[in-house]
Amino acid sequence: MNVRSIDHESPRPFPPGLAVRHPRASDHAALQGALTDWWGGQGGEAGAQQRRLLVPRLFLQHFAGTSLLVEEPVAAGAEGGAGEGAELRAFLIGFLSQTDAETAYIHFVGVHPEAQRGGLGSALYYRFFDLARGHGRSRVRSITSPVNRNSIAYHSRMGFRVEPGDRGEDGVAVHTDYDGPGLDRVSFVREL
Repeated sequence: MNVRSIDHESPRPFPPGLAVRHPRASDHAALQGALTDWWGGQGGEAGAQQRRLLVPRLFLQHFAGTSLLVEEPVAAGAEGGAGEGAELRAFLIGFLSQTDAETAYIHFVGVHPEAQRGGLGSALYYRFFDLARGHGRSRVRSITSPVNRNSIAYHSRMGFRVEPGDRGEDGVAVHTDYDGPGLDRVSFVREL
């Protein structure tokens, strides 16, 4: 797929009936719940704890302007989620690099399992691309674990390319110990 051709596609619309907004610190509990529940028990309680640690409250306090939440309104009296009278359906935690004035970074993205494959993730990515462009950024970076084959395939479909690593694993370039001993990562970049 030609990355340049993606740049000229219109942004993906959000499915009807959903509200998109920037997160608030008060959304932290809902996000922590999603990080526990949406991954189908992947990694057990240790895996859930690792995911929760990746999205501390500080992202909602200091990077809210470049992060996004998608909510679905719920009927009065129904169990709510993120906002008053709304259930969290997806989120993207992203920020502008403080070190590289041309780069924005997608840190963590989640889509409720019932909402996957409906274009919600793509709509979040394209909204973030627009935010990054609006701040004069010309590229977006992200990482994932080498075992997360779905994430690797998704980023490739979204026009990201895998950056060279120090070794290969199942045909994918990997950065050994990227986030510490035993925490290997696949690094992506997408030009805007």
